[in-house]
Amino acid sequence: MTASDPDLEQVQLVDLQDRPIGRAEKLDAHRRALLHRAFSVFVFDPAGRLMLQRRADTKYHSGGLWTNTCCGHPRPDRPLVAEATRRLREEMGFECPLTPVGSLQYQLPVPGDLIEHELDHLLCGRFQGEPVPDPAEASAWRWLAWPELLAEVARAPDGFTPWLREILAQRRPLIENWVEAHCNG
Repeated sequence: MTASDPDLEQVQLVDLQDRPIGRAEKLDAHRRALLHRAFSVFVFDPAGRLMLQRRADTKYHSGGLWTNTCCGHPRPDRPLVAEATRRLREEMGFECPLTPVGSLQYQLPVPGDLIEHELDHLLCGRFQGEPVPDPAEASAWRWLAWPELLAEVARAPDGFTPWLREILAQRRPLIENWVEAHCNG
């Protein structure tokens, strides 16, 4: 099994209370809209700017769209924070301490006739430096101040992943509270 092959990677199916109820191949879970566990990582610099990544054009869905620092699915029966840390290292080439700040559930269509039906755990971290993204995962990255992100998403929502837009709509205060407590910006 490789992280880059969505036909082979397994995801943890869960109920609405995030209790494990089975496993599925990642692509099958997205084709059949099966509720599964996911995570979305938001990494900020000390000034409170968010590191965004532009998903590689070759990703199996949502290629070329801007999104939060790192997204993924924890392997079944593995600790969430450790799995998010692993994916951050694989996608963006660095690690930093990550703090869970909340979660949300959504069911969103994405390109390729797939559906993101996820119980998504939000994690925040702080990092000062430049990432070394895997070009198969992220084609670009940038730091962006939070107000500028909100303005860009409002102005051109189709340039951003559906889950980032949903997180901002449903759980924005959770992230803003973390930034206020952990960054100087």
